[in-house]
Amino acid sequence: MTMMPLKQDLSIFEKLELAREPIAVKYEFFKPEGFEQLDKAYSLCEMAKIAEQKDKPFYITAENEDCAGKGCLGMMQGPTWGEAGLIGEDPGMGIFQERRANMKCIQHYKMLEYGTANYAVFSKLSQLTFEPDIMLFVAPPEKAELILRAMAYSTGEMYESRFTPILQCSWLYSYPFITQKVNFVMTGMSFGMRAREVYPAGLVIVSVPYNWIPTIVKNLEEMPWVLPAWTYGRDLWTKHESAILANLHQKTIDAGLLKKK
Repeated sequence: MTMMPLKQDLSIFEKLELAREPIAVKYEFFKPEGFEQLDKAYSLCEMAKIAEQKDKPFYITAENEDCAGKGCLGMMQGPTWGEAGLIGEDPGMGIFQERRANMKCIQHYKMLEYGTANYAVFSKLSQLTFEPDIMLFVAPPEKAELILRAMAYSTGEMYESRFTPILQCSWLYSYPFITQKVNFVMTGMSFGMRAREVYPAGLVIVSVPYNWIPTIVKNLEEMPWVLPAWTYGRDLWTKHESAILANLHQKTIDAGLLKKK
């Protein structure tokens, strides 16, 4: 099936100069036209990395995902021993004390309903031709801060990071899409991604759902990327900040809104 063509200008993301190109993802019920299926199986947490390395976009189905990621995309049901917490308590895993903790952890997830997304299309920004459902940014903290600040710049929205020891892919691929909230996670802090050596520790992965993309684009175009505090240095900035506060305090007194002691 033909997907909605890309109408937004996302070129501002190129100016972030990320070492790892942003990845767009689209969920489809019917087979997407004009794309080839990925020829191998990987975990969902590896897909953005694979998309960055490919010379053209691709789509996946359940058979292309060799971990639990296809579950968060609604591409499989069960098995109940997974929901029963029998994986994480296994001595070979050692993630949870026993299955009750694993069962509790599973209750946090938000997953796409079974059968609602039979295909997922992946494209890096430079090859993007469709309107994304989510966009993934793998970045060092100072670049991730720009994306998150662009979310808050005109809205005052709170930064929020949600994730669990396992199934990190759900917090990047299904949670943002379902809740329409921007989410971010830190590499090196999840079991599967670390075990598969997907990314080095210390990077931030920001997942931006479709409803936030226009706001972030607009604010990146408008807001200052380098704040004065970043360039002043600690001592100079402390003096500058103190002067701002002292000036505001005096203006409040002059306006008769605060009695001078």
